[in-house]
Amino acid sequence: MKTIDPEKFKVVAPVSLAAIPTDLNNKASDNDKEDKLDGVREKLSALQDVMYAHNRYGVLICLQGMDTSGKDSLIREVFKEFNPRGVEVSSFKTPNSTELEHDYLWRHYVALPEKGKFAIFNRTHYENVLVTRVHPEYILNENLPGIENVGEITADFWNNRMEQINNFEKHIVQNGTIVMKFYFHMSKEEQRKRLLRRLENEEHHWKFSPGDLKERERWDDYMKYYEEAINKTATPNAPWYIIPSDDKDMARYIVAEIIWQEMQKYTDIKEPELDDKVKMNFAMYKDQLDKE
Repeated sequence: MKTIDPEKFKVVAPVSLAAIPTDLNNKASDNDKEDKLDGVREKLSALQDVMYAHNRYGVLICLQGMDTSGKDSLIREVFKEFNPRGVEVSSFKTPNSTELEHDYLWRHYVALPEKGKFAIFNRTHYENVLVTRVHPEYILNENLPGIENVGEITADFWNNRMEQINNFEKHIVQNGTIVMKFYFHMSKEEQRKRLLRRLENEEHHWKFSPGDLKERERWDDYMKYYEEAINKTATPNAPWYIIPSDDKDMARYIVAEIIWQEMQKYTDIKEPELDDKVKMNFAMYKDQLDKE
């Protein structure tokens, strides 16, 4: 199996989602893909340990995609070798009453990674320009000045919100957060198959919600708004990667490999050097412990 080239998945110019395949039709075996993933996640785990000691950068991994696109299982499989102290996962669902008392980005700010850690947003701040565009009535819950009804939510409102998101990402990048955003590009037919499996497999019944079918009816709207959001917020410092996701195993490997390769650009991430005086006295410290 060929090595993954992150540039092939990175959005560097306006894209049409309809023109991008949802499956690479890679002929690699399941064992081959698992072996590749296993190797990369071990390297990522070791890197995170060094990052923790270096204590200069945080890493924000943003995962977006339609229901059943594989975000949850990817988190489980890609990051399972991490030290638990070094990775935190946040899933942003319907804002609660406390969150609605703040601006829409507040709950995302407070979940940003500490220096030396990874944070994974499973659904992200982009819900605020995706779900809310399909269901603009949700905006009314934010109690914003000058917006009393859906008719007052204009195109300028959405453009301003995406500019605010760009500024949010610019701000956190300039302050030491490395940002990578992944869109899980799945076909509507593949989603149908995965929803059916949830209904047919008893142990997966808990994953099914009738709301999944309701949102599926708005598939075309979601694709339209995903495409617009990606095109308006893909920046060099906070890039989007479009990941073919009909094959979950391949999608996991691609994401892991992209993260690994992108992190190699940060050549300053190294374990801190001990003070020379401390190193010179190692023998004394060892002798002190041996005599206890």
